[in-house]
Amino acid sequence: MAINYRTINKQAIQKIISVSQHTRSISPHLKALVELRVSQINGCAFCVNLHTTQAREHGVGSQLLDCLTVWHECQLFSKQDMAALSWAESVTQIASEKHIEDKLETLLTHFNETEAVDLTIIIALMNSLNRIAISFGDKPLPRT
Repeated sequence: MAINYRTINKQAIQKIISVSQHTRSISPHLKALVELRVSQINGCAFCVNLHTTQAREHGVGSQLLDCLTVWHECQLFSKQDMAALSWAESVTQIASEKHIEDKLETLLTHFNETEAVDLTIIIALMNSLNRIAISFGDKPLPRT
């Protein structure tokens, strides 16, 4: 069973999504990687499909997309990408994160405070949207 939340409360969903417009300090490439990784962690099929497509549109190559789930085991990602992905995983799994202060310190070696805040907003927003999509049974449609 699915509920079409995007139609039922279109205005609220649009406002939630519009928050993303205020995170311009993060490149579209990195934003796409982070949104995809958060969606993978949360198991949101709809968002994984959406953000994989968006990542490709922003120039993320197939090899990076293929290896995103094991980013920490390969040398394909920049140090900045890795810091952002580590932060995304920590914020997404915050209940089990024991050393988030250390992760913030690492993050701030690659991002300024504005970028760190914008990145965290992107992560929190993605976690919220994942939970809404999963809760109401949103699934990706086949590409035509």
